[in-house]
Amino acid sequence: MKSIIRYIASIWFWFEFFTISAILFPISLIIFLVTAPFDKRLFILHKYTCIWSNIVLTINPLWRIRVIGRNKIDPKKVYVMVSNHQSGADIIVLFLLWHHFKWVAKKSLFAFPFIGWNMWLNHYISVERGKGSSMRKMMSDAGRTLKAGNSIMIFPEGTRSKNGEIQPFKSGAFHLALDNKVPILPIVISGTSKAIRKGGFLINKNHDIHASVLDPIPYESFRNMDPKEITILVERLIKEGMK
Repeated sequence: MKSIIRYIASIWFWFEFFTISAILFPISLIIFLVTAPFDKRLFILHKYTCIWSNIVLTINPLWRIRVIGRNKIDPKKVYVMVSNHQSGADIIVLFLLWHHFKWVAKKSLFAFPFIGWNMWLNHYISVERGKGSSMRKMMSDAGRTLKAGNSIMIFPEGTRSKNGEIQPFKSGAFHLALDNKVPILPIVISGTSKAIRKGGFLINKNHDIHASVLDPIPYESFRNMDPKEITILVERLIKEGMK
């Protein structure tokens, strides 16, 4: 009986997710066409995307979500924002930070109906994993994006964890912070790996999800460090935050 209820709940989640996205995407397109000429950072469109995610999560009765430490984010500052990556749910949860940023995400997501199309409208940054030329272009695009006054959001693990355990961090995000002299904002996600497994369809209901913002790391504190040292430091902080 429990498995049947879980199956029905999962069908409901995906139905409402895609239905809401289909309804809200045309509004994204209108906002883009109206505001892009004067809103070069697409600040308004990103805020609308945060509202979109909030609607999806509010209507979904299966998860209890709590964002902790949002007050640590200075809305006037530009950050390299980094988080561990447990499942696809991380993306919609992190929009609840309500801070302006541009995602760095794998290229295939941009072709996803409604959600991916909205990512393209927002000028989020695509990358093809394992392709050197794409990685170099991503770093260049991300650098220009930071200089234009936008924070960047990156999963340093590069892909979702299979078991919820943090995988080794890659150093690209920390090269960006060092090269562009911007602070790093570490974020800890917990609970999403159990809410929905990597590559899975079934949703676990009544599950607690937390997004915890750690203390920002000012540029002055790592300006003389090697990117690999910064990578180790931030990975350790996020692992401690998980505990």
